[in-house]
Formats: sequence, structure tokens, C-alpha cells
Amino acid sequence: MAQQGIVTIERMEGAAAVRALDAFRLIYAEAFAEPPYDETAEDVDAAFRRFPVQARRDGFRAVLARGGDGEPVGMAYGNPLAPDAVWWDELTEPVSDDMRREDGRRTFGLMELAVRGAWRGQGVARRLHGALLDVVRAERVLLNVNPASGAAAAAYRAWGYRKVGEARPWGAEADLHDVMVLDLR
Repeated sequence: MAQQGIVTIERMEGAAAVRALDAFRLIYAEAFAEPPYDETAEDVDAAFRRFPVQARRDGFRAVLARGGDGEPVGMAYGNPLAPDAVWWDELTEPVSDDMRREDGRRTFGLMELAVRGAWRGQGVARRLHGALLDVVRAERVLLNVNPASGAAAAAYRAWGYRKVGEARPWGAEADLHDVMVLDLR
């Protein structure tokens, strides 16, 4: 494990996140190159072609963690789900109409949360999660997690998330993911 030192966390909205795109990309590429994700350079390119579009959505929020030397070490981002959000449509089994009801404010979709390898196991992910949710004004948070990523799935359960279903979020070829919800009320 590397010497870590102080970690600072910066909260940002869309325009600031786009200006920090290289830092988000660096963290994403390193964290998601590992199993079970095995993301390729092409996957990272595709994710970061979408990032500026995602960052322009109303309510987009991001947090970026940096080490004492300014090196990017972790990130998280997401946005509120619009009334026509497709997240609920991706479940393998339908959920109740009440569960899937969205109004643009009810549910915050946590799109990504990642920490670079040398910084894991030190509470950085928990701090990122907390800093992001400190500025979210929603009833609940929704996310997809690959259950083969045992550490991530265990962290979400420890933070109070509960599994509400399963989905293949990027189509039939995608790994089956657990769909989890955290009640913020």
C-alpha cells in the first residue's frame, strides 16, 4: 500500500466536472481496467464521450478526491433520474409502479464511484459517497453494481443499500448487475 497522506474532496457541478475530465478519466480507466470490469481503452473512450453530455444534465453532481500532491485518487458522480429514465426498464423482473415512479427529484442515480488501487481500504470511497450525498436532495439513491466486485457490493450493503432487483444495464451482452437502493429519508 502506498503512503497516502491527506485526501481532499472537491464537490462540483457539471461545468467544473467537465474541466476536470482528465482526472475523472484517469481514475475510471485505472479502477475499471481490473476484473470483473476489464474495461478496455475503447470502453473508457466511449464512457468519456458520454461524460460531458451527462454532466450537462440538471442536477448533475460530482466529487473528486485528490492526494496531498494533487494526484486524483477517487471520484463519484451521478444525477437525478428524469420521469422517463430507463434504469427501471432494464430490470430482469419488473418492480412495482410505486418503486419505479420518477419525477426528476425523487431518485439520484449514482453512475460511478471509484478509487484507484493504492488508495483503497482507507475510507476514501466512503468519504466520496458521503460528500456526494451531502449535496443531493432526493428521497433515495439508485445504483447498479456488479456482484462479482465483492468489495464494492459489500461496501454498498454496509452503507445501507438494499438489493431491489437485477439488470443488464448495457444490453443483453452485459454482466448481470445488482440494482440497489439507499433510502435517504
